[in-house]
Amino acid sequence: MRSLQDALYNWLTIKVVVDARPDDQAALDTVQLFESILRDDYQVEVVDISKDDMMYFVTYTQAGEKKSTRFPIELIDVMLNQINEHPERYRNFPI
Repeated sequence: MRSLQDALYNWLTIKVVVDARPDDQAALDTVQLFESILRDDYQVEVVDISKDDMMYFVTYTQAGEKKSTRFPIELIDVMLNQINEHPERYRNFPI
């Protein structure tokens, strides 16, 4: 990842998919990958995710310091929206 912001963005995008599709093994594997990047490369632990009508808010700790960032909903939900619009392209397969 180029930056912490990129890693958080990618993690949140796939986390939204996992929350909507908890049986999606590919999404679960991907969210775990991004969690390890956040933990190992940036020493980040996500504490909370919330959202309002326009933004997702991510609160996290980094090196013991509490921080937060935000992302527009339209950017984060793009992958989930694509999956929902074209479910035939994103089928779950048993392991």
